[in-house]
Amino acid sequence: MSTAVTPFTGADVSRAMPTVTFGENEVDCEAGATLRGVLLDAGVSPHNGSADTLNCRGHGTCGTCAVEIRANGEDDDAEPPVTDVGTVERGRLSIPPHDPESGLRLACRTRVYGDIAVTKHPGFWGQRVDGE
Repeated sequence: MSTAVTPFTGADVSRAMPTVTFGENEVDCEAGATLRGVLLDAGVSPHNGSADTLNCRGHGTCGTCAVEIRANGEDDDAEPPVTDVGTVERGRLSIPPHDPESGLRLACRTRVYGDIAVTKHPGFWGQRVDGE
């Protein structure tokens, strides 16, 4: 297996098929796949409640697919192997009820390049990180 460099973060990638852990689900995906697509293809949703149908379908404008992403591997405290926050994502996460300091990411704007663990928090937008 060869090592590649992501076009976004420059992080070394040694797994051709990263694993996404979401609750009790573990899903293998192609490196570079969008997190939203990976989850939906596996039959799980990055949305809460009625946001399953009331969302922007992956355009990064509604914010309902906001999730917490952590590295899942030998160094769980490392930066997760995903793309950096882009302009559209940063803009949407700057609008309430989101808080840019929450550390949440939009599943539709995030590409996966290594093993990650994903958490969906409560609230229509998944914004209740501290149970607020």
